[in-house]
Parts: sequence; C-alpha cells; structure tokens
Amino acid sequence: MRTTGTPVAYRARAILGASVIADSRAAVRVDPFDSAATLWFPLTDVDPDIVSKPEGGYWRSGKDELADHVTFDADLVETEFVDGQPDDDPHDVTTKRFPTWGDASDLIDLLDVESLGDGSYLCGARSDWRRPVVEGSQILAQAVVAGSRHGPGRRLVNASMLFPRAADARETYSIALDEITIGRTFSTLGVRAAQSERICGVGTLLFDVTSDDLIKHCDSIPDVVGPYDSVPLDMSVTGRDIRVVGGSYTGDSSAPVGPPEIDAWVRFRKVDDDPAIHAGLLAQFTGHMSIAAAMRPHAGIGQDQAHHTLSTAVNAISISIHADVRVDQWLLYHHRSTFAGGGMTHSECRVHDEDGALVASFTVDAMVREFATPPSNTDSRTAL
Repeated sequence: MRTTGTPVAYRARAILGASVIADSRAAVRVDPFDSAATLWFPLTDVDPDIVSKPEGGYWRSGKDELADHVTFDADLVETEFVDGQPDDDPHDVTTKRFPTWGDASDLIDLLDVESLGDGSYLCGARSDWRRPVVEGSQILAQAVVAGSRHGPGRRLVNASMLFPRAADARETYSIALDEITIGRTFSTLGVRAAQSERICGVGTLLFDVTSDDLIKHCDSIPDVVGPYDSVPLDMSVTGRDIRVVGGSYTGDSSAPVGPPEIDAWVRFRKVDDDPAIHAGLLAQFTGHMSIAAAMRPHAGIGQDQAHHTLSTAVNAISISIHADVRVDQWLLYHHRSTFAGGGMTHSECRVHDEDGALVASFTVDAMVREFATPPSNTDSRTAL
C-alpha cells in the first residue's frame, strides 16, 4: 500500500526538549482511519544534526510520495501547528498540539450534509481514533444545516433534539426531515437521525420569515474580559480560536472548585457567506462545555475522568437563535449549570456577540454518572 498524505496549510514545528528540531510550511499529515495521525516534515526543514543520528531513535523516514520526509516519535518529540498566517495580528495566533482532529474546513465539510432528495440527507463518516462517537451537538448542527437547505428564505429560530443512542463516527448516517407545517410565516420540520436503522437523534426545527420589532429587550452580556484577555484553549481544531475567561475550562479533577459557570469566546478564521453553515457552527459548539460547568463546583471531579471512570454524554439540546449570526466574529458562550443530581445535569446558556447583543440562548441536559465497569482504550479529549 502506498503512503499518501494531505498538505498542511499551517506552519508546523517539532520540539525536542526546549529545541525546535523541525520547522516547516510544507508539512504533510497522514490520517489512518482508526489510529493516530502522523505528521511528516520535508528533510530540508529538519535539523541536520537530528537526521544524522540513526533512524529509529527520534525519527523515521517515509516511503513513496513521502520518501523525502521524516516523522518523529510522538512519545519523545512534541509536534504542533502555529494556528495563524504570517500577516495575522500576533494576538490572533495560537498553537495547536498535534495530532489535531482536523481543520475548521473539515468541520464545515462535515456539517454541509449531502441532499439525497425527498428530505433525506447523508452525513459523512470521519473517524476520531481517540473515541469514535458522534457528538450530539454535531448531529444538531447537521440537522440545522439540512433544515436550512430544505426551506431557504426563512431563518431558523429554534432547534431541539434528543439523542437516545450514540452514533459511530466511523460510519455514515442519515437525517430525514418531515414537513409538519409549512405556513406563510412559520415552518416546522420533524428531524430523525439514524444509523443502520437505529435512531440516534430526534427533534424539531422551527423557521420564521421574521418581522420588524414591536417590542424588544434582551439579557445583557456577562461582565467578563474580552477574548484577548482570556486564556487560549486547544480543542484540536485549527482555524478555530477558543479563549476561556479566567482559564476556567480544565480537565484537571484536582483543579480548584468554582461556580458552575464557564465563559468562552469562540471565532472561526474563515467561513463562507452561508447562513446555514454559520447557524450550524453556532449550534455545533453548544455541546462542549456545559458538563464541565456542572462539574466545576465539585472537588475531585473533572473532564479528565470522562469516558474513563465517569460516563458523560449530552442527552438533549434546545437552541433558540435570535438574530442572524456570524461565527467568523467573536461570540461569547456563557454556560451556567443550574442543576446537578440524580446522574443528570441541566445548563441554561447564552451566546452574545462582541458588541453585547444576545444572538442565541440554549439549554443542555446531560448525563454524569460512574461507570459500573470502566471502559478501555478511551481518551477524554473528544470534543470538537
């Protein structure tokens, strides 16, 4: 079998101890379907002192199209992407540790579902070797895009879904839309997401032609610092920047306790002018931090235990979108868990733009329970 890879659009670095031993804008990544990705550097961009040492230590050489490239032992050498371009403001440049899940463009491709006709849409497979489970918020986001494609000219105002079963990220699945009502003002669609005839998501979408304001008010934005005064967070997706206020999102179960709240600024670097994709990306992030907010007041409990000693999953999301959204501009996601007990959590959350306008509100119901028998071969770094 020939070895082929995908050129990387970002500067890549390999670091051994405190020394940069490779630095390239022409690196290539290889993504096996069910194992960790590898990153390959052109020989010309690698420290000659490293490749002068015997192969099989820190590095090994490639074959076929990668014959002039080397990769490094992930246990000995740290590799990363510089997430930004040469002309970017330094404030906008972050790093993402490799292996990443992928790029924002990969996420957009995943959400841009394929129409099969008659209200059915195909959702593609993209395996994550760490834990190949499709997130509920991804299914919600794909339903948002499918519904927006199905009835253009109307704006989504509410999407609500339950996730009764997990879907396998290594297999395709489908979304079917059912026209419940198509009125002059409002349209309602039923949604079913299924994989191998097993239902993994069910819900409704509400669309509106919208109208002028008769009355108007909204909650104000939380009094928190802005994105550039917040802590960058690496969630394994290049092309998307996440900044957490006060660094309060942590997987460390020994971290200090705090209130059941997490505020995070989120922005995508580049998104085409497509309202369906912007709404889908807004919805896709709703499942990421509410469980962590619920854990925050409880000593000895943290995200690093998820899928190891704790069984966690999002069971239901309902999002109301109050205005047209742009995810290529900073949005503040305010997560507040209002209840935890009986193995369940509930969060009431808001999304504001940088000017303070309330653009969306959402609720999340999720499970947090101990495993009777802890699973094996899992990794808690699964959120996209």
